[in-house]
Amino acid sequence: MKSPFPNLPPVILASASPRRVELLGQLGLAFDVIPAEVEELHQEHMTVREVSLLNASRKARSVAKRFPDHLVVGADTLVALGTRLYGKPVDEADAFRMLRELAGQTHQVVTGVCLQHRRGHREQLFAEVTAVTFRPLADEQIEAYLTATRPFDKAGAYAIQERGGDLVANVEGSYSNVVGLPLERLRRELAAWVD
Repeated sequence: MKSPFPNLPPVILASASPRRVELLGQLGLAFDVIPAEVEELHQEHMTVREVSLLNASRKARSVAKRFPDHLVVGADTLVALGTRLYGKPVDEADAFRMLRELAGQTHQVVTGVCLQHRRGHREQLFAEVTAVTFRPLADEQIEAYLTATRPFDKAGAYAIQERGGDLVANVEGSYSNVVGLPLERLRRELAAWVD
């Protein structure tokens, strides 16, 4: 299959997320998967956009150090309601709390992306924001969702692609961004990388 980005260096996705692997594959791009082994930071004094970009950059850089001839894609997705950040829940009670706080509200899903090519001394950072409105939810609905999906490795304790209709009333912006990678923007950035 012919690559849609024929002049790109070899690509590495610095993520173990099966959702990101699947999404990046939708661009018709050949790539390797090498998860970044860095701890995700959550700095209180930073905006959600700044935190997602910081984490995406740290992930990309940690892999690019070992593979300087590759174009490394790092990404970090966070959920924010006002100034409150929602990362991955620590346990079921934390997941329940998150979904209860998000119920009936419109929150932002922000994915920071870092494209890094160490040998070429190039880096591109960008963040995409999608507004997601949750339905009002009864405690029993939240419990049923958590039992059915077990979304403990996902920011905000939910996965829109897994029974998202149980929670979500409306999505304004990139759907793939909510899943974990803003494909529309990433496609444009990769095309611009080789121009």
